[in-house]
Amino acid sequence: METNEKQTTAWSQNSILIKLAVITGITLLLLIPSAWIQGLITDREGYSQQMAGNISARWSDSQLVQGPVLILPFKKHVTDTDLYKNKTSRQEAHRLYVLPQTLNVVANTKTELFQQSIYDAVVYDARVHVTGSFDQADLEKAAIDPADVDFDKARIVFGISDMKGLKNNPVVTVDGAQYTAEPAPDDNVVTQGLKINFHPQAGKGFRFDYTLDLKGSNDLNFLPTGKTTDVSVGSDWIHPEFNGRILPDNRVSDGKGFTAKWHSLYFNRPFPQQWIDDDSVLTTEKVRKENAFGVRLQLPVDQYRKVLRTAKYAVLIIFLTFVSLFLTEMIRKQPIHLFNYALIGAAMVVYYTLLLSFAEQIGFNWAYFLASVSTITLIAVFTASLLKNKKAAALFAFILSVFYGFIFIIIQLEDLALLFGSIALFIIVAMLMYFSRKVSWDRH
Repeated sequence: METNEKQTTAWSQNSILIKLAVITGITLLLLIPSAWIQGLITDREGYSQQMAGNISARWSDSQLVQGPVLILPFKKHVTDTDLYKNKTSRQEAHRLYVLPQTLNVVANTKTELFQQSIYDAVVYDARVHVTGSFDQADLEKAAIDPADVDFDKARIVFGISDMKGLKNNPVVTVDGAQYTAEPAPDDNVVTQGLKINFHPQAGKGFRFDYTLDLKGSNDLNFLPTGKTTDVSVGSDWIHPEFNGRILPDNRVSDGKGFTAKWHSLYFNRPFPQQWIDDDSVLTTEKVRKENAFGVRLQLPVDQYRKVLRTAKYAVLIIFLTFVSLFLTEMIRKQPIHLFNYALIGAAMVVYYTLLLSFAEQIGFNWAYFLASVSTITLIAVFTASLLKNKKAAALFAFILSVFYGFIFIIIQLEDLALLFGSIALFIIVAMLMYFSRKVSWDRH
């Protein structure tokens, strides 16, 4: 008889271990649809970005404010000698490019959400006031005879990265005289250039002043072409993200918007104050990426990122739920069929499709609440019918609420997610260890 009891105990223990192994297998199998859902979220995010890009392209793309650059055409006398030592003289046309001594930019932007169907893009209107000064060009350093400079054809060139966002025809004031800007298709020193032709006085500097009324989307950046560059940006956007290698020296952000100020010296840039002929100095992708700075006016971590981050915790939530359900089964000595575990797991996977579809319509927070309440209610009612006990089902619903609340807090915290997540997991494991003491592992 003692042998039969030992055999029964051994069989009971083995059956528990087998069931645990099968539950673990179900959990691992549920990783497959979870991965599919994460792929779906990524696809929807990509489509959302594509739609936002289409909106931006039709409104106006990100703007990069460039220039101004002073262009001084000059001639260089060249003597050629042929094989018979005959000498001929000719003139070569060249250009001297000069950057401002000081550059001051004050930009004020007003943002709005441009909606198309369920997709949003941030667009803005900006008023950019540009002032500064040019010193006289250092002709001696460039080995240029002042008599060879054609001051009558001098011009100032400036530009933005997307000309369709320009809402006005800029008027440039140079030492009190006004000049209306016109396109500069032959001057490639900046992208999408505008120019004014004027006659500077040889050996003298001058001041300039102009205003750009722009439309743009997502980003507003500036290229520090001044020997000393000061940029100030004010906006009603409350979620600024600062771009580029240079962060603002001063920034203030509140519930009404932000202001930011940059101060940059020419020591921090890879291009000189003046150079000859090369019109690609300011337009290479490397120069623009490494030297432009500004602000990104975009939505904070959007619903797709949050849904994807939530979905990455799917296996953890499913595992903890199954462990809690298994402990409930063992404590109450009411067996739950493995097929019911699979159904509960399926409901928890479908939760993420609910979350994604709701988030696209009403935003992440409300979507999380609705999807969580729906899933918890479904599983609680199902568990109550299995255990024939409403109190146990209510307790299980509370446990699920804690789990989903825990994930929601982690998603919101972002920077402190690892710390709070680790502490919460430690507490959960401790609670599972505590309740597992009440389980009789020798019989089921």
